[in-house]
Amino acid sequence: MRESSIVVRPVPMDSHIYTESSRLQAAGLRPATDRFEEAARNIAIPRAPQPIAIADYGAANGYNSLVPISAAIAVIRKRTRSDHAILVAHTDVPGNDFSALFSTLADDKDSYLKKDSTTYASVIGRSFYTQILPSDSIALGWSSWAIHWLRKVPMPIPDHIEISFSSDEQARRAYARQAAEDWHDFIAFRGRELAPGGRLVVLTVGLEPDGSSGFTTAFDAIMSALAQFVDDGLITADEVRRMSIPSIGRDEKDFRAPFAPSGRFEGLEIDHLEMVTGEDRFWSQFQSDKDERAFGANWAGFLRASMFPILATEVDIEGDANRGRDRRSKRRRDFVEQLEASVAAKLAAAPARMSIPLAIVVLTKRRRSA
Repeated sequence: MRESSIVVRPVPMDSHIYTESSRLQAAGLRPATDRFEEAARNIAIPRAPQPIAIADYGAANGYNSLVPISAAIAVIRKRTRSDHAILVAHTDVPGNDFSALFSTLADDKDSYLKKDSTTYASVIGRSFYTQILPSDSIALGWSSWAIHWLRKVPMPIPDHIEISFSSDEQARRAYARQAAEDWHDFIAFRGRELAPGGRLVVLTVGLEPDGSSGFTTAFDAIMSALAQFVDDGLITADEVRRMSIPSIGRDEKDFRAPFAPSGRFEGLEIDHLEMVTGEDRFWSQFQSDKDERAFGANWAGFLRASMFPILATEVDIEGDANRGRDRRSKRRRDFVEQLEASVAAKLAAAPARMSIPLAIVVLTKRRRSA
């Protein structure tokens, strides 16, 4: 497998900001957690002393893994002895902020480590677009808000920063090919890693009926801010043209494509697939407190953590021959601060519920015939 030098999941500039903004992503966790508990009730459990292995693919800071994994462990404990060891492997790219993950596991009140004394945690710093765990070893897999990040930027998007809002056909085809290849590889390697009778639950970004990845108001605010920055001379038009978010939503046909025509792929079958609408928790809060500034600030903080560092890599550093490598330059820090302030102000000026299309996919690995 060819690995890209581009970080496919953003490394937050401030882990506290990322942790707080992750609370929005928790909006899609409830229905996915229900599916994860159901999967835990039906997985094949290995005989002790072999541990029951759970994999968390694309863990980030671990916040969105705690409740689902704790719920699954509680289900598993009803099916096995309390001293049967459970091993949870959290995986993400090498550039992930693993110190934030360690802190989450150690300190968060929802951490499964605080609830089950024979559950153990491990961490793997490798891309999930390769095989990263032993074959036939994982009983239960979880992935949330991760697989929409592509392994690389296929090409610059000439008329937007997000591909579903672009009218450039060449760019749209390039992104579609990359998305198909990435989904194919992700599930192919999970098919090897899952044990027979194992299950994997994936929560990721879906598509709106019009083909967009949602978050329309947020992207409108970002594009408006970038245009103003160019007019004010803060950044150049060329820098904006280079800015692309390596992220994409998928619809039902995209998820099913590798399984055609037999319905099976690498021993896996789609057990459940649904498209859902995620709750905009910042909008719900605004409905309660009517605080426009808090609404804008909350959304801007989420966008800063998840997207702005990627955009900042295309802001040039004077005299820097290695563009894109030093995210901590003053010009890039200033760009992120100004973009956050501008987007917050724009969203606060006209609060509106954000569209958040999501998909939940449950994959099952067939048991071996007796």
